[in-house]
Amino acid sequence: MNLLLVSQRLDTERGADLARLARDSGLDLVALPEDREARLPEDVVSRIEVALFSSDIFPDYSRQFFSAVRKAPALKWLHVFNVGVDHPIYTEMLGRGVRLTTSAGSTAEPIAQTAIAALIMLARNFPRWLNAQREHRWDPMRTPEFPPDLRGQTAVIVGLGHIGREIARLAQLLGLKVVGVRRSPQVPGDPVDEMHTPDKLAEVAAKADWLILACPLTEETRGLIDAAMLARLPHTARVINVGRGEVIDEPALIDALQAKRLAGAYLDVFQQEPLPPESPLWDLPNVLISPHNSAVASGNPQRVYDIFVDNLGRWRQGQPLVNEVEAQR
Repeated sequence: MNLLLVSQRLDTERGADLARLARDSGLDLVALPEDREARLPEDVVSRIEVALFSSDIFPDYSRQFFSAVRKAPALKWLHVFNVGVDHPIYTEMLGRGVRLTTSAGSTAEPIAQTAIAALIMLARNFPRWLNAQREHRWDPMRTPEFPPDLRGQTAVIVGLGHIGREIARLAQLLGLKVVGVRRSPQVPGDPVDEMHTPDKLAEVAAKADWLILACPLTEETRGLIDAAMLARLPHTARVINVGRGEVIDEPALIDALQAKRLAGAYLDVFQQEPLPPESPLWDLPNVLISPHNSAVASGNPQRVYDIFVDNLGRWRQGQPLVNEVEAQR
């Protein structure tokens, strides 16, 4: 019988449940070795048909896991805890004909909440108060320094997948006008006031108080926000990036922030990660930084597990899989 490969932790915590689900799908359960330097025997690897790359595998057991799936000739389906699949390993899997599904949607709420928290902090000028707190300095804002009301401002959101839609929904609750940018047209239920295709981004950026990036990294989005696009933004605008660092021309962004051609930014992702200590972004007073950590939440593993279990049932019934990635032609 072929095998479902999971982490040691999942085998320990959910082994009985997973074994039952695997048997229902004609599979046996096998776990990674506890010793991260150990490798599964070849006769075991040869029978792996389905593999679950859960968050507890990353990063310590990633090498061990992908060593197994790379050598698994019977592998037909790989499910991953992450949303972005721009790493070469996933291209390799798709190129082999392995079906690939992601956990898109599992982190939408915490990422959106982080993005909105940062938006509010920047809108209310928390960086100034936090700096004064560190210096034990009483520094109240006085007119005309008062920040403008959020209600009525415009948020342009690039990427209206699970994350972008949740950001849009929360932004509307705050009274912002939400302009969505994506390739597909607006459908009922989209929490936006307007929807535009990417070729209209320069036009709508000129009206943005907030440019929020929640798009994946693709050939179309790499370098999308370059110096020319940043120049289209009003000098009072702020940028929020919870997508991928390579979507923005980082030196151009730094230049715009230093020159005060932009009012501020919240950045969770960067062109180079970890962000080098010498990056000017660390010290800019109008920038909030998190270490590619906007998604963290204790409920994420359960949401990933639920998506996988749902897909395992679909796999068994021969139904379409949720969040399946199409191979690029």
